[in-house]
Amino acid sequence: MDIAQLTAFFGWCTVINFGLLLAATVALTLFRVSVLRIHGAILGMTEAQLMPMYVNYLAWFKVLWIVFNVVPWIALKVM
Repeated sequence: MDIAQLTAFFGWCTVINFGLLLAATVALTLFRVSVLRIHGAILGMTEAQLMPMYVNYLAWFKVLWIVFNVVPWIALKVM
């Protein structure tokens, strides 16, 4: 595998994972009531308990996306 293939790989990983991050954010924003109802019933938690968990999930998703997809792609583009 050469640098061009690795760059393309990380580029597509970045795009796909950004799409997943965007979809999760939109789903939790637009369908908050439904998601809270479903997760609340499954986990036996209140809205006040679930909302910080959603924010934490999205924050970690974004950090991991940047560290494992965006940074390697940028590093390979610079090379």
